[in-house]
Amino acid sequence: QVQLVESGGGLVQAGGSLRLSCAASGRTFSSRAMGWFRQAPGKEREFVAAITWSGSTTYYADSVKGRFTISRDNAKNTVYLQMNSLKPEDTAVYYCAGKSSNIIVTTEEYDYWGQGTQVTVSS
Repeated sequence: QVQLVESGGGLVQAGGSLRLSCAASGRTFSSRAMGWFRQAPGKEREFVAAITWSGSTTYYADSVKGRFTISRDNAKNTVYLQMNSLKPEDTAVYYCAGKSSNIIVTTEEYDYWGQGTQVTVSS
């Protein structure tokens, strides 16, 4: 099993920045693809970004491309989501997710999920 714990959420004004962290514990972290998803009130959970274990390949939803950056530090068993130029429509609960393989997917076919961290962007 892999346990994932997100942190770094909060309230920020539009145009501001936040960095989310996802700390993993349990089984091997470095051989797994990791992703971030988000769920806004009244909406379905949606893909945000994903990264392979080496960090050499990343993928982003069109809505965040150019504003968000996913990265990881395998030595620290942590994946990050740097969010810049935040907009009110980025308001959501953000979830970290891990796969048992190194294949990036944009659907919810991940094996491990964190509990989520709230991000609120005020206008």
